[in-house]
Amino acid sequence: MKLLTRLFRLVWGGDVDRALRPVLAVSLAGSIAGSAAYPFLGIWAIKELEASQGRLAFAYLISAVLAGVVGYVGGHWSDRLGRRPLILAGWGFQALVPLGLIAAGDHVFAGLALLALLPAFGSLGNAADQAMVADLVAPERHEAAYASVRVASNLGVTIGPPIGGLLLVGGNWTNLWLGTFVLAAAGFAIAVRFIPRGGAYAPEGPPQRGSFAVIIRDSPFLLFMLSSVFATMTYIATETLLPISVTTTHHLSPAAWGALMILNPLLVTLLQLRVIRWTASVPAAVKLGVAMPLMGVPFLLLNVNGSVATIALVIVLFVFGEMLWVPTSQAVVAALAPTDLRGAYMGAFGGTWSVGWALTPFLGLQVRQAYGDEVMWTAVAVVGVVAGILGLAAARGHGEPVGSPA
Repeated sequence: MKLLTRLFRLVWGGDVDRALRPVLAVSLAGSIAGSAAYPFLGIWAIKELEASQGRLAFAYLISAVLAGVVGYVGGHWSDRLGRRPLILAGWGFQALVPLGLIAAGDHVFAGLALLALLPAFGSLGNAADQAMVADLVAPERHEAAYASVRVASNLGVTIGPPIGGLLLVGGNWTNLWLGTFVLAAAGFAIAVRFIPRGGAYAPEGPPQRGSFAVIIRDSPFLLFMLSSVFATMTYIATETLLPISVTTTHHLSPAAWGALMILNPLLVTLLQLRVIRWTASVPAAVKLGVAMPLMGVPFLLLNVNGSVATIALVIVLFVFGEMLWVPTSQAVVAALAPTDLRGAYMGAFGGTWSVGWALTPFLGLQVRQAYGDEVMWTAVAVVGVVAGILGLAAARGHGEPVGSPA
């Protein structure tokens, strides 16, 4: 127990709200389970199912759309039924997917359907999970709380893929799915045991109005959602466009790229809470106005030099922008959302990620094919700057620093 306490303090420090710790545990366990399998799903679909790249791309597109819709629906119902049932439903369905993959065997359509459903099940409880953070923690500590949860998720991402790789030793995919099921079931059990039924800052009762009508009339929130779409597109560029560019145009080996990828979750795990503390006195609008361009503009360096050092520098600069952007934007959404509709707002905001996932590889790869890498990275930089301008305008006056976060 003392060892666990020391490890906790090493990663999160000594001043994390006690009410938030169950959420951290569930986020860590779920992230380990998800990241143990997710990086290998595309490989499995092509090599084992022998699915065409076109069918796989379509499955990812459907997955993004489903995740966006289900995320809003899950958030909407979490305002009415409570956060805990939706969180448990999301984790529970996710835990069953690996068993479905085993049952699917070599059936292409069944396998691709399950691949598409996995992110949708995750989205079912994601908005409730984010809304619960605001339910548990005082408003002036929202940003630090979201940063703490993000550290848990990224710590899981550093642990999960190596576990998945070990489970795949020998090329037995059933071992991976069974191992993922065990990890996901453990995460579900932790959620059942520890996720609370309410919080000190939760709304007193379910809303007496429809969330959709309120959201479509909320101009600052809609503007903020638009900025998030653009910011997410720069984020997804690192997941989809950057590996293709560096391994083809700049001839970086896949193994070297795999090593560089670890920089992102590692830096977030080590520095996320420190970055939030260092910038505690900076208004949210200013942080977003800096963060979003910082995520997009560094890609222009690749038009000058494609060395390993330059690629590493691009990733580091991007991560610092990302560490400012994610928890700050979540805190701003919590500030913009009416208390009784917090889940629906979080769900709608989460849908912007689905839009980014759908648009970025589709548009980015077409630009790259037609005009080359230089134009593609220029477009990503422009998108980041536009995101920053919109985010600054939408967040002005919301999520202002009230006190020092943990």
